Amino acid sequence: MRPSSIFSHRLRRLRTSMRLRGLDALLITGPENRRYVSGFTAEDAGIDESSGAVLVLGNEAVLMTDGRYKLQAVEEAQGCRVHIYRKGLHEALKQLLSSGIKVLGYEPGYITCQRLESIRAALPEKQLVPFPGRIEKMRAIKTEEEILAIKEAIRVAEKVLEQVVREIRSGMTEKAIAWRILEGLYRQAEGPSFPPIVASGPNSALPHAVPTEREIQKGDPIVIDMGAKLRGYCSDMTRTVFLGTPKGHIKEIFRVVRTAQESAQKAVAPGKSGREVDMVARNIITRAGYGEYFVHGLGHGVGLQVHEAPVLSPGSRRHLRPGMVATVEPGIYLPGTGGVRLENMVLVRESGNMVLNNLGWLQKG
Repeated sequence: MRPSSIFSHRLRRLRTSMRLRGLDALLITGPENRRYVSGFTAEDAGIDESSGAVLVLGNEAVLMTDGRYKLQAVEEAQGCRVHIYRKGLHEALKQLLSSGIKVLGYEPGYITCQRLESIRAALPEKQLVPFPGRIEKMRAIKTEEEILAIKEAIRVAEKVLEQVVREIRSGMTEKAIAWRILEGLYRQAEGPSFPPIVASGPNSALPHAVPTEREIQKGDPIVIDMGAKLRGYCSDMTRTVFLGTPKGHIKEIFRVVRTAQESAQKAVAPGKSGREVDMVARNIITRAGYGEYFVHGLGHGVGLQVHEAPVLSPGSRRHLRPGMVATVEPGIYLPGTGGVRLENMVLVRESGNMVLNNLGWLQKG
């Protein structure tokens, strides 16, 4: 499918959902959702500095942005008319929304209270209705082109990690390892899909540890969680690397986590709920006596964002569908001692699944 056809198809599906909800128009302010329906790749500089929005009407879509992004918008926007505003988004909406448009939907998770109030004040005759989650549900099912981009992002991340692991030496700091990861990702991809986690020794018991000046020591577990971004799509992977022979309980919990991950990967299939897959790993870890130390959900979807639908967790009742891509990342974290996490990305297929990662388990001599 040609790029313009992809965006036209997405807009048609979105308009069907809008009609079912009684919306005359929809304002899209989420950066990844904006890109998904228009092809416009500009990123927001912060919560209060947007690079634009897409207004979906019954017969057209309008990419609204300011003068800084004019050339980029004209070049990238697929199937959208470009409108350059000078007095803000609320003034642009006043110009673009005709009197016949009564109900305007918006994305509540991607708009500040201040911006929403300014729109309400500018459009007192319009009814503003929250319209959450619809584009995210569409994004959960990946096309072949999206899956290819994700695979390429995985290959880059794996290549960078292999290179970095070869360089790890006793006395090297967590920050130094993180710096090498970032350097590799910026050289070989668009950059990281999220700030890398490098956590060694006792720090590896912190699931979302921030790299520190701690020096790597022999026998340390080193949890490295990283991902690349390529053509806008993310990858996410974790390996627990050992510098020499693991200490204490770490070797045992590595075996448990690896068994839990392999079993959960095999359980991924169409029709399975996120909860069912999570419980496969969680039961193995619990039976081994470490249930209280598996403190997060098993996994999450990955695409234009590094965390998106679907969710694999004890509370997730939604069923997996072909085309979804999710992480499988069980972990055990022993306070004061250390932890182990292993993470692959898995594609849900019509008949089962495919593990998208090729990189195996890494250990330094």
